[in-house]
Amino acid sequence: MAFARSTFTFVLLQLSLLLCTSTIVNGDNEYPVAPPAEAPHPSHHHHAPTPTPTPTYPPTSPPRKFVAVQGMVYCKSCKYRGVDTLLAATPLPGALVKLQCNNTKYPLVEQTKTDKNGYFFFMPQKLTTSGSHKCKVFLVSSPIVTCGVPTNLHAGAAGAILFPTVIQTESKFALFTVGPFAFEPHKNLPCTN
Repeated sequence: MAFARSTFTFVLLQLSLLLCTSTIVNGDNEYPVAPPAEAPHPSHHHHAPTPTPTPTYPPTSPPRKFVAVQGMVYCKSCKYRGVDTLLAATPLPGALVKLQCNNTKYPLVEQTKTDKNGYFFFMPQKLTTSGSHKCKVFLVSSPIVTCGVPTNLHAGAAGAILFPTVIQTESKFALFTVGPFAFEPHKNLPCTN
């Protein structure tokens, strides 16, 4: 038993010496032997090669477009006055609305009236998308005395900010929408509708 163990140890020693030698002789041929390479360490994390950074360019702003603003104005039913709803409301033709832009360089104030369907449309000459965030639309007056109180439905009385509508890239104009707005009868008037 001791002989077998010492023989096994001797064989292992010879093998390790053989691996460390720089040449193996096989007959008349000699073959150089490189020292054993270090085995790679097992790892669960495989690191991908570091990607080449993508060149960065300064951000480009979208091209400026002229602004158009649209909206609707209604007359609320007196039974819903004081309630933020358009239930039983009717379009209000001839209502006056105001577009006001508080740009310090080019302040702008324009007014227009609604058509027979209560629709209004602004297309200012000098307003572009770069200044549209400084604009609001306000209710000004109603042509009907019995429906003359501006409400703050969708910020009509306080001034509504412009919300972009779907913009066609080939168009020169960016369309914004506000409202719908509403006037209502005064609370001291008798309710007839």
